[in-house]
Amino acid sequence: MIEYMAQAAAQEVAEPEVASGGEVPGTSSVSPPPAGWATGPLGAVQAADREIARQTAIRARAVAEFAAARPASADRPAGQPGAMSEARRAARPEVLADVSEWAVQELVVALSLSAQAAEQLLTRSLTLVHRLPATLAALERGELHPGHLWPMLERVAPIADAAKRAAVERELLAWMSGRVTTPAQLGAKARRLGLARDAHDVAARLAASLRERGVSVRSDRREGMAAFGALLTVPEAQALLDALGRYADALDEPDDSRTRGQKMADCLLDLVLRPEENDLPAVQAQLTVVAGVRALLGGDQPGEIGGEPVPAEVVRALARALGLLPGAAPDPGEASTTSAPTAAPPPTDDRPVDAWPDDVRPTDAWPDDVCPTEAWPLRTWPAEWREANERWWAEVETRALRGEWGGADYTPEDELLRRWAEEAPFEAWFERAGAFADLAQPADLDAGSGPGRDPGPSSGSERDPDSSPGSGDSGFQPETAPDHRPAADPAPRTGLRNDGDGGDGGDDDDSAASARWATAHGSLQAAADALLYMNRAIGHARRTVDDAQRADREDESTWLRSAAGRVTGAPSDLEACAAAEETCRAALAALLDASGGGTLVDRPRIAVIDELTGALLALTDSRELRRLAHCDDAACRRAPARCMHDLTGRPGLGPPGPTDGYRPGAALDRYLRTRDRRCRFPGCRRRVPLGGELDHDRPWPEGPTSAENLTGFCTGHHRGKHQAPGWRYELAPDGRLTVTTPTGLTATTTPPPF
Repeated sequence: MIEYMAQAAAQEVAEPEVASGGEVPGTSSVSPPPAGWATGPLGAVQAADREIARQTAIRARAVAEFAAARPASADRPAGQPGAMSEARRAARPEVLADVSEWAVQELVVALSLSAQAAEQLLTRSLTLVHRLPATLAALERGELHPGHLWPMLERVAPIADAAKRAAVERELLAWMSGRVTTPAQLGAKARRLGLARDAHDVAARLAASLRERGVSVRSDRREGMAAFGALLTVPEAQALLDALGRYADALDEPDDSRTRGQKMADCLLDLVLRPEENDLPAVQAQLTVVAGVRALLGGDQPGEIGGEPVPAEVVRALARALGLLPGAAPDPGEASTTSAPTAAPPPTDDRPVDAWPDDVRPTDAWPDDVCPTEAWPLRTWPAEWREANERWWAEVETRALRGEWGGADYTPEDELLRRWAEEAPFEAWFERAGAFADLAQPADLDAGSGPGRDPGPSSGSERDPDSSPGSGDSGFQPETAPDHRPAADPAPRTGLRNDGDGGDGGDDDDSAASARWATAHGSLQAAADALLYMNRAIGHARRTVDDAQRADREDESTWLRSAAGRVTGAPSDLEACAAAEETCRAALAALLDASGGGTLVDRPRIAVIDELTGALLALTDSRELRRLAHCDDAACRRAPARCMHDLTGRPGLGPPGPTDGYRPGAALDRYLRTRDRRCRFPGCRRRVPLGGELDHDRPWPEGPTSAENLTGFCTGHHRGKHQAPGWRYELAPDGRLTVTTPTGLTATTTPPPF
């Protein structure tokens, strides 16, 4: 059926014709491309791309349905000979926990794939169906193509909380709607949303990833070449790359024909393999760190290092390592490990009984139904009694907090299980279920073990109490298996046939029958113990999960009440500053007042952004903020806090003014590179080179050198703007860039938001 549909779709989109409404015939069931339908062969490519996306969704659903028909319950249980090893079971993806290990082999044979590729297909399909249903539906409608699945699978699917995962998925799909979006752009957006919505789990995954740092070598498709890779943190990788680039730029011999990349590779080899033989000049790596106010104050707002989104904790750790923030300061979100001084314990009365007052002295005889301690004040109890009473109340409070306490007449679950174990409650059920069917027909009819025979009392009441799973410690111990020893026949049988001579010749038959009944009772008790053991394990697991969830809720509630939680939840940066601790505000003020030098190449800049859109409004520093906060009066300059004059006519914050020449001034250049951190061409994520590539939308000198007329491009797309025939570029005053292709397709981009 799928093959027929694919063939029909291929025939349908072979030669598409554009209808009067601009729609390709046969594609009404799928969403149109964000740039619109093209004409001719390019329209056929668009239609085929959407059909591929639809068939990819159909395949994912079919693979998930196949996996459901291959449950893991059909495999050998763990611990049996030939079963999957614990190490391999733990290494499998979580979505494959309920899938048979042999399902991969069927996919290998059916699809001619390697085992690794088949397992990846199975994992991706189950993840899409069960964890990303909205993404799968958008893929089926043609709103996504298969390349868009990777960012969703890598960035959104790992979010553990289902509500957070669904919210991030909806926001990403809404952001993509009607926008030309490449997988790289989707991945960057997904990373930012994940850092903002799932900061705690991201930090935990980052801590685990730090243990995976290392270097590796893999073969390359070119003969004789290999790729050397290093898994590092973002600051380490960006600093290493920048340092190698500066080493390469220092090699400026005129006759050197090597590219910059070749020079960087040679510098790496010289620095590592020949550290004493090279004459490379010392360089200093430079990193551009973009950190929000809330991140520096202890919140969860993600930042950027070298243009890559990173968790807030990475930003703070780098700032502390460089001496920009106070070191060895506790995380405001963590509870202090210093224990508060406790009050002195109440005085105890451990005097011997002879020294007690007469009105509280215990008597030697008490009624049977009265506890002797009920008439004694608590202070007169012996120390061990008071300790036992405190332990009892602590257990009561713990059960009450867990929701397990039902009042004074409540019987704990462990006690009920112990009583049930002593009463062998499963015997009647097993008898009705036919558990003794194989024992109903005796091997020797003369043994007298027919249906009318008395089976004797239950063996559950006479077995060793120490072998009961319900005895001893009330907590569940999964390492301890129940004792399944068969109990002996408790009493001799009466009414059995003898040897016919009136003698005792039937004693051997009696012994054989007793042994069979003992075996039957032992089997019954073993099954009852197994069920009891399973019920205890399930109950223990349920309580453990409840405790873990309750602890998570308490931790989250505690964190929300902390300074870091208040900073993260603040609706604006100003309110975040008000919610932060005084020490954090002082450290932030000291950082903003710092000047260039030491670990800082330039003094810190303050980016004023729109809270709703993330657009850059102004780029300033603490000195300019103070200067604009008062008038030009000499007294107000000396004491800015006392200035009460009207500042309506004063210039406010905004983009720097235009430059008279062709190249922008330092302030305008810095503002433009902060606004357009990456190439503005649709779908491109290359960095804007530091040496230039700021393009005039209207050529200079007809167009001014201003923020409204300049756009950042990478080198390739800057050349294409001026040399590619038939392309049109239009820059709006608000920074929106509209690109029109020779076939009439249009795409619009905006500066990347903060």
